[in-house]
Amino acid sequence: MRRRAAEYRRPVRRKFSYWIWALLGLFSIAGLVLFVLHHNQHEDRVEHTALERNARIERVAHRELNFTEEVLSPTSFSRQLAQQMILAKAYVIIAKEHNNLHLAWELSSKIRSCQLLLSKAAMRGEPITLEEAEPIIKSLSFLIFKAQSAHYDIATTIMTMKSHIQALEERANAATVQSTVFGQLAAEALPKSLHCVNVKLTADWLTKRVLQELADDKRNSPRLTDNNLYHFCIFSDNVLATSVVVNSTVSNADHPKQLVFHIVTNGVNYGAMQAWYLNNDFKGSTIEVRNIEEFSWLNASYAPIVKQLLDPDSRAYYFGGDQDLKIEPKLRNPKYLSLLNHLRFYIPEIYPQLEKVVFLDDDVVVQKDLTPLFSLDLHGNVNGAVETCLEAFHRYYKYLNFSNSIISSKFDPQTCGWAFGMNVFDLIAWRKENVTARYHQWQEQNADGTLWKLGTLPAGLLTFYGLTEPLDRRWHVLGLGYDINIDNRLIESAAVIHFNGNMKPWLKLAIGRYKPLWERYINQSHPYLQDCVTS
Repeated sequence: MRRRAAEYRRPVRRKFSYWIWALLGLFSIAGLVLFVLHHNQHEDRVEHTALERNARIERVAHRELNFTEEVLSPTSFSRQLAQQMILAKAYVIIAKEHNNLHLAWELSSKIRSCQLLLSKAAMRGEPITLEEAEPIIKSLSFLIFKAQSAHYDIATTIMTMKSHIQALEERANAATVQSTVFGQLAAEALPKSLHCVNVKLTADWLTKRVLQELADDKRNSPRLTDNNLYHFCIFSDNVLATSVVVNSTVSNADHPKQLVFHIVTNGVNYGAMQAWYLNNDFKGSTIEVRNIEEFSWLNASYAPIVKQLLDPDSRAYYFGGDQDLKIEPKLRNPKYLSLLNHLRFYIPEIYPQLEKVVFLDDDVVVQKDLTPLFSLDLHGNVNGAVETCLEAFHRYYKYLNFSNSIISSKFDPQTCGWAFGMNVFDLIAWRKENVTARYHQWQEQNADGTLWKLGTLPAGLLTFYGLTEPLDRRWHVLGLGYDINIDNRLIESAAVIHFNGNMKPWLKLAIGRYKPLWERYINQSHPYLQDCVTS
């Protein structure tokens, strides 16, 4: 029984083994077939992808290349070349410093080749190919390795480049200062055409007796002291600039005949100013021109500013040959030596019978009727002005020396500043508060220039502290003499636009975008203007 069972199991085992091997063979054949099919499909996909890539490359080739994107692309040869070129330039400098001129020449040569290839790629509008880039990349890599082998390691490179950057920064700072100085000189100079007009007008004043007689007749006009009219003050030595202020004011006024302009100039320009306003009509408005040299009361014994302006050290500061580059060039502007610039603090003394005036700088243009300013309630304050602290740096600490206890003990450095150039002055309140005496006290305390540097605004911030009424910003928009990005809507809504800064509208330095706003109020047909511009 056991033998039969064994004989029976033996063929079964052989049959079972046979089927196992058969199945394994079938699986192997099936796997091979599947592998072949998968491989063929993969090749088809690769071929299809390659065809798509080639088609895409062809499309890119026909499309204009954005070379900036190409240089910034992490996979482009252009970027690799640009990066190698930057590194090579650094090693050129280092090689020259170590007197390895041959290596410097080799690097420079490859840099030029690299620049030429990049230039060609940009011109033809196609990416740089491997065939084009490979020779230059290899040669530059070899030269960079050669430079590194010559002990021009990264630390040496960084130190050398730092020293060069520092030197370049010093040169850039010096160039900036020099540029500012030249700009300041250009801003201070009177254009030849305007000087020509002044000469012609002065000649008229000196040769035409009728003009002087007419000026004498108008000097005693009752309109000059009539407080029912609207009075404006302008202190300037620039005939054309004041003319634009007057013309723009009367052109936008509802009742120009009710306007009175009080102009004070210096002795040099007095004749030209008189001749201009006597020969031209400004819509029936009244215009008075006075000479500052007639104000005998404005002397060194009364006004501290006169004594300071006559001081030899002050004059040497402005006109001396030695220029300290640490001092901001604009602070050397000789306009600060002009007493005309300080007359704004003496308006009640100049016009003792007036009750309210609007003060205008000679670099403003009026775009709206200003007579509503006279009916504004200043709430007992002396000065109505537009605040300028929308930007953080227009606060008291910007203008005054808060390291001095005289300033720090009395004022908050974050107090909002305001602007001169378009101000409403209540002269009754001025006299009541004795503001001019306050101004004198501050000027005396600043005789050594330790409280503030220069200019009239710091003195004004101190003098009118607690006596200034903020006005709506639209009354006075500033910055047209230096800021090229003023919003057009803000300019259009402004009653007065102010060309404060060096880029005055009568100069070639003027910002072209704003200049037409000023030029529209010039009488271009005037024969003197035509003659002087063409000559």
